[in-house]
Amino acid sequence: MNNLSRKISQFFFNNRNRGIRNLMLFVAIGNVLVYLFANMDPSGALLSALSFSRQRILEGQVWRLFTYIFIPSGGYPLTILIMMFFYFQIGRILEARWGVARFNAYYLCGILITDLAALLLNVRASASYLNLSLILAFASTCPEDQVLLFFIIPLKMKWLAWFYFATVAYTVLFSPFPVKLFPLFALLNYFLFCHRDIRYLLPTSWQHRRPKPTFPGASRPKPNPHWADGYRSQEGKKPYRHKCTVCGRTDTDYPDLEFRYCSRCKGYHCYCIDHINNHAHIQ
Repeated sequence: MNNLSRKISQFFFNNRNRGIRNLMLFVAIGNVLVYLFANMDPSGALLSALSFSRQRILEGQVWRLFTYIFIPSGGYPLTILIMMFFYFQIGRILEARWGVARFNAYYLCGILITDLAALLLNVRASASYLNLSLILAFASTCPEDQVLLFFIIPLKMKWLAWFYFATVAYTVLFSPFPVKLFPLFALLNYFLFCHRDIRYLLPTSWQHRRPKPTFPGASRPKPNPHWADGYRSQEGKKPYRHKCTVCGRTDTDYPDLEFRYCSRCKGYHCYCIDHINNHAHIQ
């Protein structure tokens, strides 16, 4: 499984810029246009032609498997504009962090999972939970970033993610049978792509806890801090190539630790894997 995960990550890395750029921009524009034309059409023919219908799909109208993502959720124009702009901003940031290929795969996989759920449950599909899952993906990538709730209240993304988890739990517990399963299918797509980043939603002190061995007598290999003792400078300092700006750990002291450089910080700043997505950006 780990080997397969590495191959998939390598594929997305090698094809980082392939795919539909600014995918959420097209989705947002499509939602706005559909809303405008639907209000000009009192018969509702446009919404009927784009909406998900299991019977019509089985009859050959396969475009309905995708076109429902352009039907806006909610009835107020200002709400639709704000939410579409928010999803566009999240999509743009995720494309920059993940790459175009991985973000396209994330959204397309979410559509396919939603289609499968709607076909199995024989209900009308909606893109609302798929779009909301973008918040979780963004929160796992940038947990300390803030958004302004109601354009006034600053709110960290990881707090917004936990509010979303609470909303899903409430829906599962108190909603009727077909409806309660849709948030779970959206979470399935999120866990498929972001299972390694969920720990960044936890408190910082919990992220450094090592998991206990899975069977008696098992032990995890520990980094050897003395491997470079014979290669000291005249001042007695051990050489290193990478040093975390936050915790100060180096690749000399922790040879098994992964280090990365932040593109959002001004200058050339290195961070360990525990702090690359959990630090204040230097400007």
